[in-house]
Amino acid sequence: MPVYTYRREDGTLFDYRQSFNDEPLNTDPGTGQRVTRVVQAAGVIFKGSGFYVNDSKNASKKSLSSPTASSTSDGSASAESSTTTAPEAKLPAAAD
Repeated sequence: MPVYTYRREDGTLFDYRQSFNDEPLNTDPGTGQRVTRVVQAAGVIFKGSGFYVNDSKNASKKSLSSPTASSTSDGSASAESSTTTAPEAKLPAAAD
């Protein structure tokens, strides 16, 4: 069952555990003051394929480590991400 936060008339807050099916409180059960429910943001983390790298806390840490070389499963760096290539050597023409 979720816990809802309510604000009393005097500005103090209290939490109250209710079922989803229960109506919101109109008065504080302890003091009898009128109350209103405080709307709070829910914490949501999107993980999995189809989301941006910075949507997940763990994935953003991985993207910050070594942006020029990616590491393989054995811990060695691969050269696939390197953009520089060696110049091609010219071979002499073959004689017939």
